[in-house]
Amino acid sequence: MFNAQTTNARAKSRSRMSQELAKDRLGIPSVLFFVLAGVAPLTVAAGVIPTAYQTTGLTGIPAAFVAIAVILGLFAIGYVAMTRHITNSGAFYAFISRGIGRAVGVGAALVALLSYSLLQVGLYGAFGPNAASEAAAHLGLHAAWWVWALGAWAVITVLGLLRVDITGWVLGVLLTAEIAVILAETVSGLLHPAGGQLTFGTLSPADLTSAGVGTFGVLAVVAVLGFVGFEQAPVLAEEAKRARRTIPTATYLALGVIAVVYAGAAWAMAAHAGQSHVVAAAGQEGPGLLFGLGNGFLSNAAQLLFLTSLFAAALAFHNVVWRYMYALGREHVLPAALGRTGGNNIPKAASLAQSATGLAVIVAYAIGGWPPMTDLFFWLGTTGGFGILLLLALTSIAVVAFFARDGLGESLWARLISPILAAALLTLIVVLAVQNYATLLGVPAGSAASWILPASYALVFVIGLAWGALLRARRPQLYKAIGLGAYAATGQLKPTATEPA
Repeated sequence: MFNAQTTNARAKSRSRMSQELAKDRLGIPSVLFFVLAGVAPLTVAAGVIPTAYQTTGLTGIPAAFVAIAVILGLFAIGYVAMTRHITNSGAFYAFISRGIGRAVGVGAALVALLSYSLLQVGLYGAFGPNAASEAAAHLGLHAAWWVWALGAWAVITVLGLLRVDITGWVLGVLLTAEIAVILAETVSGLLHPAGGQLTFGTLSPADLTSAGVGTFGVLAVVAVLGFVGFEQAPVLAEEAKRARRTIPTATYLALGVIAVVYAGAAWAMAAHAGQSHVVAAAGQEGPGLLFGLGNGFLSNAAQLLFLTSLFAAALAFHNVVWRYMYALGREHVLPAALGRTGGNNIPKAASLAQSATGLAVIVAYAIGGWPPMTDLFFWLGTTGGFGILLLLALTSIAVVAFFARDGLGESLWARLISPILAAALLTLIVVLAVQNYATLLGVPAGSAASWILPASYALVFVIGLAWGALLRARRPQLYKAIGLGAYAATGQLKPTATEPA
């Protein structure tokens, strides 16, 4: 009798452990490293900001980053309030499922998977060409871009299977050096302004509408895409130490750091080149607009760290993708194999599935001979960012709906006012993004890419809605557990009567 009870207890323990991530392994620094690595500060500072100056012809980029930080701050208030009541590695999926409805949550989960996958694989399109260029210039090694991309892919595949805290510290080392160089370049640029006179014009709110109200729309879309990744902290909640404190703290710290780094770097570029000349300089110099702010050592360090920034972001997004796969597999919305973990609490099947996706994309682009910087990095990265923007707007609505049924002790500001303001502003930015999608991609108006890429989200969302409806009809017990996370496997928590269908 004793042996049978012991065996059953061990079997139950193994069953639970097979569907759990590693608990209490990530403190505030590690969570912050994951979040900021996904944001890829140096990639944005050296790549996105100069491109924004060049393509928009506008000088209000620094002010736009400040304005978007405020809007995302409003979003974060309700977002972190949700984390105090819902812990799930598929954050958007769980929040929208528990707020608006399970079928909508499944649709949102597929949008999240597509968004983060596009962001992750798109980064190989920038890493490969830049690594090839640096290797040829400094090491005398000559190889096609896809060779270097495959090298990065192989390392990320291995790291994606290691304990999560190990990955967090790898990201931390790379990120610390990255931000240090950006700040050094920024200070150098501000200390050496054009004409010897430091001006604050590009930080002025008036610059946001300098060419009409539509100016803000273009600037807002560019700026919000630069912040993509800041929302990742709740994805790590199941593995965080003291999650109720760690996740909000990391989210707000990340938002503040990003705002300061981006606004400061964009301001320094305009100050160093001159506000009236920064657009032309961006077109001529590209990433050199940032790299040229400091001395030779800083410039060389920044160019090297540009590669590590791309690598760190690809690794961070790889981890986000497998967490969403894991969340969906654990609840049997996707194949259950994706929701099982091994001895180090990593869902190997989910991690390897994302690695297979990356490999397939690199090989396809190599065989097709398609330009990696534009068609892979820029197009897929922009589209991935647009998908996250959609999820931010939808999640704000979910926050309002969730707390409308029961305030759960949250303040009126956190559960209603700030998420309503965020939902309205983010929805406006979504509309502006759709209207200006061709501009965002740098393609002619009416181009096939300008509507096919954003329309892909409508397609996967509808597929998710249909799959959710089918689960509701065919597997009602499974459907009721959608969004419950670890509780879906243990059965310790049942959805309340006030939750949406």
